[in-house]
Amino acid sequence: MFTNSKRQIERTGRNGSPRLQYLQELVSEFQNATNEETKEKVVAHLANFAYDPFNFTFLRQLNVLEMFLDCVTEPNEKLVEFGVGGICNACVDPANAALISQCDGIPLVVQCLSSPVKNTVNYALGALYYLCNPVNKEEILKPEVVEVIERFASAGAVSVSFSNLAKAFLDKHRPGQT
Repeated sequence: MFTNSKRQIERTGRNGSPRLQYLQELVSEFQNATNEETKEKVVAHLANFAYDPFNFTFLRQLNVLEMFLDCVTEPNEKLVEFGVGGICNACVDPANAALISQCDGIPLVVQCLSSPVKNTVNYALGALYYLCNPVNKEEILKPEVVEVIERFASAGAVSVSFSNLAKAFLDKHRPGQT
């Protein structure tokens, strides 16, 4: 369920933390974490908050989108998965998509298409669907990227989710279409 200010007040209660403060606590927990499992849990939690438009401004304010991009560069596949999942959830918002693009996030998301982790590939396909726009479509619609997405589109017998996401991407963004 998407949140609004009234709903947030109801859910927080008298003793709860306001959303911005809570998200800041999560960011601090991630930054101070000394073990991978804690980082994974925090990034997964932040990625779940990234789907709700109520949180978009907070995520930008706290540099969470940049943190997601940093996670995509990690050797830890769980951090990559949750990082690109957060990007996928957040980039529905044009301001978030622009920030991800400005931070050179597109090549990082494209790189996730070759991940051995199924969720990571799904998140990458979903993120590219929303990231692709007239400003950056040349960067995303490179022949080698389109070729990978076309392979996913034709792989329905192997993975319906890859196939469906890839087909949706191609239907919307295939070179030569508007």
